[in-house]
Amino acid sequence: MTITHRIVAEDEADIRLDRWLRRHFPSLTQGVLQKLCRTGQVRVDGKRVETATRLAPGQSVRIPPIPTPTTTPKPAPELAPELIREAESMVLYKDEHIIVLDKPPGLPTQGGPGIRKHVDMMLDALRYGSEHRPRLVHRLDRDTSGLLVVARTPGVAAKLAASFRSRGVEKTYWAVVTGRPVPVEGRIDAPLVKREGFRGERVALATDDDPDADQAHAITDYRTLDHAGRKLAWLELQPLTGRTHQLRVHCAGLGAAILGDEPYGLMQYDHLGVRRNSALVEGLSNALHLHARRVSLPHPDGGTLTLEAELPAHMRATFHTLGFTAPPPAAPRRTGGRR
Repeated sequence: MTITHRIVAEDEADIRLDRWLRRHFPSLTQGVLQKLCRTGQVRVDGKRVETATRLAPGQSVRIPPIPTPTTTPKPAPELAPELIREAESMVLYKDEHIIVLDKPPGLPTQGGPGIRKHVDMMLDALRYGSEHRPRLVHRLDRDTSGLLVVARTPGVAAKLAASFRSRGVEKTYWAVVTGRPVPVEGRIDAPLVKREGFRGERVALATDDDPDADQAHAITDYRTLDHAGRKLAWLELQPLTGRTHQLRVHCAGLGAAILGDEPYGLMQYDHLGVRRNSALVEGLSNALHLHARRVSLPHPDGGTLTLEAELPAHMRATFHTLGFTAPPPAAPRRTGGRR
């Protein structure tokens, strides 16, 4: 075993060093990677680096002798035909760099305790002959429907993830809320924190004396598109930050919880004296009425890619009942850049 050097490819720009190494040497653990960097055995352009260092095309990475693993990693299980069909049915747009899915409500983006089916496990069905497995670059809550962006290569994943972190991606959501916000449009600039409650951990609006309030800023622009009296409204929401449950908590903070969002609804007494959750309305679906309607992002080949997704069935039914008229989604469009 000898020391070698590898050049970072154009498609590997902005990838963290530890992730780059694991892609080239899957047997390496995070602990081993940290030791190799700490002791200077791994270097970039001859310099000592940390595992979180982001790489640039053309840089030279010094690779020390890597031990051969004593065990062969288990191959990923083959996807069932029905999962392959389901994954393919979600594809709204694809090119050589990006796949955009229209995620249905109720399907988790990633796995976790008790989750047996999720988007991430289905991405092998969307290789389309590529050597690279598609990668998620952001997430949607399990019960939120709509646009989910997936990168087709590691380099594109790094670029898109950076765009999501730096507000380079414009996201627009539609929601039906229980109440009519006053004023009817504006900006919510309210930090969020996590709190323990009788329902488990929940996100909440921070208070003035919260020690973490300064680091937990969250900003959402909202606009009322239509309303049914003072009881229900259709909002357009644009998150300028990406906090967990940001839209759900900000809407609840306006006194207009998202329809179907029982965890963030308020318990109130109705005109008959019955205690009810404000997020649940009799005669309308109790599913979460939050939909990632539009995304506009910088395309890796240049220019801007904009896509829209149709409302899910339960929101279409609610719109029909309330008399809201939603325009059909526009066709995918890309402006500027190479074609």
